[in-house]
Amino acid sequence: MSDRDAADRAGRAREALAAAKADAQARGNFPARAARNPNSPQSPGARERREDPLALTSAIDGLISEQGWQLAAATGALFGHWAQIVGPELAEHTKPESLADGELTVTADSTAWATQLRLLAGQLVHRLNVELGDGSVRRVKVRGPASAQRRPGEWRVRGGRGPRDTYG
Repeated sequence: MSDRDAADRAGRAREALAAAKADAQARGNFPARAARNPNSPQSPGARERREDPLALTSAIDGLISEQGWQLAAATGALFGHWAQIVGPELAEHTKPESLADGELTVTADSTAWATQLRLLAGQLVHRLNVELGDGSVRRVKVRGPASAQRRPGEWRVRGGRGPRDTYG
């Protein structure tokens, strides 16, 4: 490549950069400045750039509040952090099932743990309201272990009468 070609390329690059700067300025975007002290006031007329990214947590929090998903997000956090809320021993034997209309349904793996959870229900409601927001949980419904369900007709003779049936 000759010196003349390099000079032409550099000239075209400068022109493209100048055009991009003019276009950005016309849209109200200004070149990034050095990081400022957040406690110092901004200079008059300065504003945040439109394309400056938000912190991920700020963006997610804004989306959650904009869509009204606060309770759903808190419920997900409750289910995800159940062991931290109730303690590892109780969490090993209990599982939150649902949260609807202020009623948290929890299933225990034995009747003894279901009884223990019923005794702690008042404290649990208080702790959950601290975590999720006041009034989110009004009642804890505790279910014991799921027993084998009896199927209809399980104790009947299948296929009608047997060979030694003398009725009829």
